[in-house]
Amino acid sequence: QGQLVESGGALVQAGGSLRLSCAASGLTSSSISTGWFRQAPGKEREFVAGIIRSGGSTVLANSVKGRFTISRDNAKNTVYLQMNSLKPEDTAIYYCAVRNGYPHTTAQSYSYWGHGTQVTVSS
Repeated sequence: QGQLVESGGALVQAGGSLRLSCAASGLTSSSISTGWFRQAPGKEREFVAGIIRSGGSTVLANSVKGRFTISRDNAKNTVYLQMNSLKPEDTAIYYCAVRNGYPHTTAQSYSYWGHGTQVTVSS
């Protein structure tokens, strides 16, 4: 049974940076992808970024391109979301999730989810 644990969320000023981590246990198949999603109060969960375990192909939402990057350390079974130039609209709970196959933007296609980490960006 796979488990995901997110960390790194914090309160940060606009323009600042944060790095989120998603540590996985029991999920080591080369065909899996890890996605980052976020959900702000009153809004639907939205895709932010995804990366496949083997080869490292990445996908980024248009809203974060040029500001966020996703990377992974397979030796540590951890995926990172580096967030730069943060804006107040980036405020949300950030979740990581795992699915078989390439990264997908639909939350329902992911089988495993973490409990989330809060990111708050003050103006």
